[in-house]
Amino acid sequence: MNIQTISTQPFSDQKPGTSGLRKSVPVFQQPHYLENFIQSIFDSLEGFQGQTLVLGGDGRYYNRQAIQIILKMAAANEVGRVKVGHRGILSTPATSCVIRKYNAFGGIVLSASHNPGGPQGDFGVKYNISNGGPAPEKVTETIYAHSKVIDKYRILEASDVDIDTLGESKLGDMVVEVIDSVQDYQQLMESLFDFDRIRQLLTGGSFRMCVDSMHAVTGPYARAIFEQSLGAPEGTVINGVPLEDFGNGHPDPNLVYAHDLVEILFGENAPDFGAASDGDGDRNMILGRNFFVTPSDSLAILAANAKLVPGYSSGLAGIARSMPTSQAPDRVAAKLGIDCYETPTGWKFFGNLLDADKATLCGEESFGTGSNHVREKDGLWAVLFWLNILAVRQQPVSEIVREHWQIYGRNYYSRHDYEEVATERANQLIAHIYEQMPTLKGKQFGAYEVAFCDDFSYTDPIDGSVSTKQGIRIGFTDGSRIVFRLSGTGTKGATLRVYLESYEPNIAKHNLDPQQALGELIAIADQIAQIRNFTGMDKPTVIT
Repeated sequence: MNIQTISTQPFSDQKPGTSGLRKSVPVFQQPHYLENFIQSIFDSLEGFQGQTLVLGGDGRYYNRQAIQIILKMAAANEVGRVKVGHRGILSTPATSCVIRKYNAFGGIVLSASHNPGGPQGDFGVKYNISNGGPAPEKVTETIYAHSKVIDKYRILEASDVDIDTLGESKLGDMVVEVIDSVQDYQQLMESLFDFDRIRQLLTGGSFRMCVDSMHAVTGPYARAIFEQSLGAPEGTVINGVPLEDFGNGHPDPNLVYAHDLVEILFGENAPDFGAASDGDGDRNMILGRNFFVTPSDSLAILAANAKLVPGYSSGLAGIARSMPTSQAPDRVAAKLGIDCYETPTGWKFFGNLLDADKATLCGEESFGTGSNHVREKDGLWAVLFWLNILAVRQQPVSEIVREHWQIYGRNYYSRHDYEEVATERANQLIAHIYEQMPTLKGKQFGAYEVAFCDDFSYTDPIDGSVSTKQGIRIGFTDGSRIVFRLSGTGTKGATLRVYLESYEPNIAKHNLDPQQALGELIAIADQIAQIRNFTGMDKPTVIT
């Protein structure tokens, strides 16, 4: 066994963000770049020798090459076994499932989630810990510290591993096990949902659905579960073949980028239900016929109907939502008599709550929903949850949502994204808001009076860790909110996200277009932040 020790020098830009290290493919293809980061992961861990790791990705460009490098480095660093997804494919929630099911030491996920792929697109590497969730900040900070001083890495000199054939092989002293990408995950879904009832819905002849996998990782999962197991007609899953460049698309399941699905659900003879998922399978968009369900409403409706689903029939321990997510889930939690936790953006913040059994369902406004079944958000899980509710209630999506609003009121909500803003200009915009923060309380903007203004900080109720500067909140006396955040998930410039929310209890006012209902708040956000001035944009890149 020929283990090579390669001399190297640190790269200055290997600080993981909320979802690991994301850079463009050409950056990762630099000599030693990927190797440095992978070695930094191994150098930061203790007790992994002889243990099992899980490895896979979303099939984007550079996925297969990266897997070969990581396998050879794992062998050189004395990992005992690596479970790798067939053909390198393993969705993020499936990775979490496999880690948990087989008590693996951890896992490496290769994905840049919803970011575009291809030779000039994005790539990402994320380390997940033994609970199946993303590494917490104390781990990612340790990885980053090692990346700043690394001077060598270890790699096995060996031929590439056949990852296209199921089964076991040896790489040095390490076992490489190529696993069925779907099987373990599907078994978990079958344990949570009433597959018989959903099958009756999908084969009864009066219900049609369309699932858009956006040429990303969920294609094999969606086909196996919906078309093969649950009996939906062939062709129910569209764009179902994972491609290295996602078919030259942007695998982000929103109203702009999932336009194929939107046109189908808002077109003539539309199906009853539609759903899309993202690059690595952890996000979801839910549509009814001519109807869009906001992610915030989706989380609230899943929580309100959870007892209809076998896996959640005994009730919920609590709900957790990210701070920018609307307060619709809070109203459900209050009625159920359970806690609703408000956390920073980033799924890792939910992990402690889930592990401590403080929360059962979690969600983010960025089309991510999940539960305690894994430690990642899970797109197809959300689709199955909705289908289970539809199968029991036998009502259209729009009717279920409107009934929910009648009970709880409607939280009008929208997110405005300004993408690829020059980083300096984005920072100037945030600084401009900071300058005003001490004087905003009590200030009147049209019909709205500012009740508070702060930069959200979070003290973890489980481990006491503190996360600061998680987004500027401007709250108004009627419960409306404007939130400003710079996103950490892109690789070019900065993305300014503006979140707008207004609560409407009056049923007679529940049918407004959200942009109309939020019009005055949109104008106030621009007035306070001078968005057009700093970004140079007349309108957002994406509105959801």
